[in-house]
Amino acid sequence: MSQFNFVTDLQNALIMDGDTRGPAPRWKKKLEASMNGSANTTRSVLSVSYNTSFSGVQPSTKTPGKSAEAKAKKSMTTPTKTPGGGDRFIPSRAATNFELAHYLVNKETNDKSDEENEQQPTTSNINNINNTNVQASTRKGERQNLIAEVAQVGDSVKNGRILCYQNKAPAAPESHTNPLKVVYSLKTPISTKSGSRFISTTSERILDAPDFINDYYLNLMDWSADNIVAVALGKCVYLWNAANGNIEQLIEYEEGDYACSLSWIQEGHILAIGNSTGVVELWDCSKVKRLRVMDGHSLRVGSLAWNSYLVSSGSRDGTIIHHDVRSREHKVSSLHGHTLEVCGLKWSTDFKYLASGGNDNLVNVWSLGSGGVGTELEPLHKLTKHQAAVRALAWCPWQAHTLASGGGTADRCIKFWNVNTGSLIKSVDSNSQVCSLLFSRHYKELISAHGFVNNQLTIWKYPSMVKQADLTGHTSRVLQMAMSPNGETVISAGADETLRLWNCFEPDPLATKKAATVNSNAKSVFRQSIR
Repeated sequence: MSQFNFVTDLQNALIMDGDTRGPAPRWKKKLEASMNGSANTTRSVLSVSYNTSFSGVQPSTKTPGKSAEAKAKKSMTTPTKTPGGGDRFIPSRAATNFELAHYLVNKETNDKSDEENEQQPTTSNINNINNTNVQASTRKGERQNLIAEVAQVGDSVKNGRILCYQNKAPAAPESHTNPLKVVYSLKTPISTKSGSRFISTTSERILDAPDFINDYYLNLMDWSADNIVAVALGKCVYLWNAANGNIEQLIEYEEGDYACSLSWIQEGHILAIGNSTGVVELWDCSKVKRLRVMDGHSLRVGSLAWNSYLVSSGSRDGTIIHHDVRSREHKVSSLHGHTLEVCGLKWSTDFKYLASGGNDNLVNVWSLGSGGVGTELEPLHKLTKHQAAVRALAWCPWQAHTLASGGGTADRCIKFWNVNTGSLIKSVDSNSQVCSLLFSRHYKELISAHGFVNNQLTIWKYPSMVKQADLTGHTSRVLQMAMSPNGETVISAGADETLRLWNCFEPDPLATKKAATVNSNAKSVFRQSIR
């Protein structure tokens, strides 16, 4: 029987006037697509069963593949998990209302486009256009309300997000939880952030300073270029060698007299001492010998400042005297810019200006004299913003025209001035009495010494004045500060009769090594030109 079935199938295949099973030819599909509209063609994709009969059913324009129902079903569902069982999350968009999103997106744009598409009316048909606009706006409003009702658009929906995933990602299994998440998510402290440096907040060394006078208006300590610290304790002046630790007594005053200010010359072994009788003494500390005595003040000398061979002294009588140490007639000029005691004196780093602070809450800036010796007799600027005595003065080493000043208990502010214009650059409230100020030579930072309540030294970032660290240890107010010759160490003197050394400006060893490498690799210009 099988051979008869094969013969029958072969005869049916050779019949040319019957129905042919299989897809329609490609030319017939294109012809039918051009004859019929795109709507019928789109509708036929979902329902046609291809054959050769033209019984009103339009063939598809695409090559047949899988059933259309399977494609539609597949496009409506998105797997939420990888078939292989992985941990990658694929969000589902089935919950998103695309019709509502389309309405909300096109609502405002349609309104604007309608306004832009309207023609300008003319005088001849303005009445007709007005009636037409009223009818169009009425139909437009009805249409918008109808769409809003059908799409179920409420006030809360109008103001909400248009496209969003309503299904959140599933939580990771416990086996995938990172136990170090707490460590990584913690905020990094400021002291360890990238770009900052380590600052030790404890003193490197503590020295006893018995009988250190607790007086805000005196300057009883200074550090020389030869690494010698001079400090006045009671009626005596001592020299401490920071290199080997040797201590030497320079002078002991008679009963009732005492040193009120100390200042080293820029280079050398000469120490200027202002005492309670109103005179300035010059001492050669290498020979422990007094060189000369210079008078001129009627009351104690509480502040001193050197400018090469010129030493300026400020007194309780409110005057400032310039002494030329080379001349027999040492008095160059006398300045009368303060009404009360002058407790702060500082020459600028370029020696063009002298700043003086007094108990009358004034800061005076004096310009260099026309002859190059001393200053002008009238102050260049009178700075009156402080509300208390000004003793703390410091000049910026990289901006010669910038002056920092600190006020007493009633003021507590650190102020920065531009001496070229006399204007206030910035003011910061330190919340405590400012006793001393120093600029760092290695960093753009400023250190300040304070009194009640914390009795601390504070390091500030300049010019932002962001607090970097508080150096604590003194149990009473910090009256004086001085910096080492290399600019790395600061020594502080407190009313608790202790001297503390702080290694707070040590340069970065990596940066120092890099700078040394660059300098060693630099070639001479003459060597480069010779071949």
